[in-house]
Amino acid sequence: MVVKEYVTYNQVHKLCQEAAPRILEEFRPQLMIAIGGGGYVPARILRSFLKQPGSPNIPIQAIGLSLYEALPSNHPSGANTPGDIEQLGTKVTRTQWLDLTSLGEMENLVGKRILIVDEVDDTRTTLEYAVKELEKDVEIARQKLGGKGEKTVFSVFVLHNKDKSKKGSLPDDMLKDNRYLAARTVGDVWICYPWEATDIDEHDAMAEKQPSK
Repeated sequence: MVVKEYVTYNQVHKLCQEAAPRILEEFRPQLMIAIGGGGYVPARILRSFLKQPGSPNIPIQAIGLSLYEALPSNHPSGANTPGDIEQLGTKVTRTQWLDLTSLGEMENLVGKRILIVDEVDDTRTTLEYAVKELEKDVEIARQKLGGKGEKTVFSVFVLHNKDKSKKGSLPDDMLKDNRYLAARTVGDVWICYPWEATDIDEHDAMAEKQPSK
């Protein structure tokens, strides 16, 4: 039986608010890259808490990666319905990426402190792919710009880290330098986020029924 944990928008907001001071202290990001679609909302909320007086908002860029696929549906039509449970896929699919053909885009990435934002660290496969590919592409961009300046430094923020063995891995220096932050570490449960809900009232009602943590 799949154990589900329902998370509300209010809870996501507070998790971002709680994490922001540590992000400012340890990461000091100049740019955020949200992994779609789960990283979009946390990144936007974080931006409000990370803004410093007299400084502009931290820019947010987006990449699209998919690792989940729906289980075969039991519906007579064969179509997947909102109630279908998803399972982990075996391959990361890149659905959206940064435009590194533009000189302006490259200059915005090279030599910056970049915070990668996603909602959950499950098997770590998606995060591993994102970090490796972004590091590789940004280094190529740096070389195209003459190889000058400092290297780009990446950090990771997730709302929830599942306490389980991981298939993927993150760079040793990232973990050693505390450039990975999870607002909460939870058990191996199915986390239902509000932006996935088709009926937000029902979603919030399910969250209310859960034992308080």
